[in-house]
Amino acid sequence: MFIGHFAVGFGSKKFAPRTSLAVLVGAAVLPDVLWTVFLLCGWESVRFDPGNTRFTPLDLAYFPWSHSLLMDLVWATLSALLYYGLTRYRPGTIAVFVAVLSHWVLDWISHRPDMPIYPNGPKVGLGLWNWVAGTIIVELAMFAVGAWLYFRATRGVDWVGSYGPVCFIVALLVLYLGDRAGGTTENTTDLALSGLIGVVALLLLAWWFDRRRSVKA
Repeated sequence: MFIGHFAVGFGSKKFAPRTSLAVLVGAAVLPDVLWTVFLLCGWESVRFDPGNTRFTPLDLAYFPWSHSLLMDLVWATLSALLYYGLTRYRPGTIAVFVAVLSHWVLDWISHRPDMPIYPNGPKVGLGLWNWVAGTIIVELAMFAVGAWLYFRATRGVDWVGSYGPVCFIVALLVLYLGDRAGGTTENTTDLALSGLIGVVALLLLAWWFDRRRSVKA
């Protein structure tokens, strides 16, 4: 999934309104961030294989350290402990833990059986990616609910806070649908670098406009 993960971050703001949207979204996409880093380090691998699934040509051949259930439990626990140590904010701590772990659950739904339970262990996946229309419908529905919860929980205090999230949402939708139309690079390094830079840029934008929004009573 792509914007489905962002939907979790947006929706979590309703549960943990004092937590920055950048932190919540960052938690939801953390396994993908780790994946790009591990690809660059050569610890995980991916190959271009058109037809691997109908939705994406990527064969996620080896990614147990960023995307196995066991390791995502580890990353969720470490992220939650770090957040709690810095803030002592329990709703945010719970939201961070759930957001990180939700990544595996959503990928389990969308991937073919390539999601490891633990490193070098059995792999599972329901294969939603083999139904393109279903994938898009599910992700857009999730994203709509997540955005609605975010706007229910916060209000803009100036033009940045008011219009920033709208522009951010439009940009995400353009990226999501544009990626479907434009295809995927076959160069692993370019794929990892573009993904990492893109996520960092999006998180900075989310931090920028979210701090210009106040929590609704």
